[in-house]
Amino acid sequence: MAGGNAIRGTRVGSGPMGEQDHGNHAERIAVSYWDVEGNETIRYYAADVPADQIPEQIDSPTTGLPAGRDKNNPPQIAKTEPYKTHLAYVKERRTEEEAQEILADAIERLRTTGRPY
Repeated sequence: MAGGNAIRGTRVGSGPMGEQDHGNHAERIAVSYWDVEGNETIRYYAADVPADQIPEQIDSPTTGLPAGRDKNNPPQIAKTEPYKTHLAYVKERRTEEEAQEILADAIERLRTTGRPY
């Protein structure tokens, strides 16, 4: 049987079949970004956005690498630093003598008051 529903496969409220215009489109500009592997990503921004608010660098959605606006000079992969513990950061700020002095002060305070602070 060849019958069927005439609206099957269409969106509700879409209007006549083949209608391309679903409202007014805002003016926009296309900005291209390239990563180190040569992949191009195009991002669209509103035409009235000031140039200084358009990012110079994004993360490429295909590779996850940084992508910049200069095709001939894409941003290089940033060198990642290893994870540092809190103690490692403290050791960067304090010398061994300062650490011994702070420890001695804390022990003395604990002995006299019974509280570390």
